[in-house]
Amino acid sequence: MRLLERMRKEWFMIGIVLAIAGAKLEPSIGVNGGPLKPEITVSYIAVATIFFNSGLSLKTEELTSALVHIKLHLFIQIFTLAFFPATIWLFLQLLSITPINEWLLKGLQTVGCMPPPVSSAVILTKAVGGNEAAAIFNSAFGSFLGIVITPLLLLLFLGSSSSVPFTSVFSQLFMTVVVPLIIGQIVRRYVKDWLERKKPPLGAASSSVLLLIIYTTFCDTFSNPSIDLDTVSLVLVLFIIFSVQLSFMLLTFLFSTRNNSGFTPADTVAIIFCSTHKSLTLDTAYKGESRQAFPHVVYPSL
Repeated sequence: MRLLERMRKEWFMIGIVLAIAGAKLEPSIGVNGGPLKPEITVSYIAVATIFFNSGLSLKTEELTSALVHIKLHLFIQIFTLAFFPATIWLFLQLLSITPINEWLLKGLQTVGCMPPPVSSAVILTKAVGGNEAAAIFNSAFGSFLGIVITPLLLLLFLGSSSSVPFTSVFSQLFMTVVVPLIIGQIVRRYVKDWLERKKPPLGAASSSVLLLIIYTTFCDTFSNPSIDLDTVSLVLVLFIIFSVQLSFMLLTFLFSTRNNSGFTPADTVAIIFCSTHKSLTLDTAYKGESRQAFPHVVYPSL
């Protein structure tokens, strides 16, 4: 009985494990063009659902107050689009003398140059009671900035002069983030009393959608025939990713919880997830362009 209760509480973590295992067993289901059609169901419908739910659950006052929290926005964007990729580059200079696969290291650098995640940071921030409105703004704003900044970072750190399809990425972001959020806010005005009375599991619904995103992401990874890594490189890189993630999360926690930081505990949660996580859904466009210059690069997820 206690085990079932524990599993019910940790259903999301169990779901992540099952999603990855399912992707490994039959990756063809979740790849682009497969039965699930992730190029539509994930890239558009799933992300739009998450931000519609956020618009539905957030008070308008919370969104407007988050917009003017300039110090928090500056911290997140500078950390994720400047400090993060620069630190990864310095770290990889040391790793370049090791026997780790060269293209795997280039993949780490590419992922390090990505903008904040569009959906996962919002869901994780909401799940632990963080500043969801700040997470929404920085996820969206960072993704828009990434359209311009990410290609420049790739050029600086990898020497790739590839470009990003600005119009398509911008329109995708606008249609899957901004529009659903606004629609959610409009709908909330008419169903606010019902939402407060019934308290529907909007957070659990968004988390379930995130599991779909994780599943299709790993389907794409496992179905890539060009991935040919030795076991040592793979294990080392998994350890590196785990260590980098924990180190950056600890660093942002220490900075944002100082006495004179001006951040609340809810702000700290948003900072940790938005600053240290990288895009899961919109990095496809960047990867596709980068592969033209680096066709052998392997792209692990941070």
